[in-house]
Amino acid sequence: MSFFGNILRALALGAGVAVAAQTAVAQDNPSAVLDEIRASGELKIPVMIGEEPGYIKDPATGAWSGFYVDFLTDLATQLGVKVTPVETTWGNLAADFQSNKIDIAIGVNPNPKRGLVVDYLWEPLFTDAWAVLTPAGKPVATWAELNTPEKTVVVQKGSTMQIVAEALLPKATLTVVEDRNLAIMELQAGRADAMIQSVFDVLQIAKNVGGEVSVPEPMLRNPATLAVARKPGNAGYINFLTNWVQQQRSLGLAQGRLAKSWEDRGIDLSILPDNFSF
Repeated sequence: MSFFGNILRALALGAGVAVAAQTAVAQDNPSAVLDEIRASGELKIPVMIGEEPGYIKDPATGAWSGFYVDFLTDLATQLGVKVTPVETTWGNLAADFQSNKIDIAIGVNPNPKRGLVVDYLWEPLFTDAWAVLTPAGKPVATWAELNTPEKTVVVQKGSTMQIVAEALLPKATLTVVEDRNLAIMELQAGRADAMIQSVFDVLQIAKNVGGEVSVPEPMLRNPATLAVARKPGNAGYINFLTNWVQQQRSLGLAQGRLAKSWEDRGIDLSILPDNFSF
């Protein structure tokens, strides 16, 4: 082997040793991910167009608000960093984690496929329920009412709504679209009989565009959890987030913030079943 070949080989081996050493350090240091976030000065958070009131974009300034953004800003403040919004969709979250575009996701449902690359917190931040929006005057009492070939149900691609529909409505015709706005358009155009969303989202949509809100039986609860990328050194990060979630729930902070958010937007929560609590 030539002199230069030996140098290149040595450099390659050295780089490999360095990477291995960094990985070992991260595995030994449970706070490695926390240290990385703090050193970067930012917490990269997902934000989504058309997902009010959780994510609200000001068209004039491009600034983001909403209760999910409020929660994540609180976390960033405790870490001593700023929030950096990253526009995405629910279906792209796993890929965003793998490509290091985001540091956290909020309001997500545990998903075995995403669970291959994502760590979910076991304690949900809050719990809502799956609901449907139908044309005015056409409420739905049970999921079985939609489970016929004559019914067309619209859901968002790669979302938990799609999983719910495929499980409970195998006989229905499913229309899969990229985002919430397209789902609303399908319903408004008369090309769908119902769209599936979490009940809090459905209430927001109904306030804006009209329609009938139903929480069909059997009521399906919808845990809204936090998730982080699975990587060496994230144990301390998960511990920090778990303690934050438990404080938010046990002191009523999460429930209070959510109720105020909906109240501020004129959303009536009286549609919620008597046996439901978030």
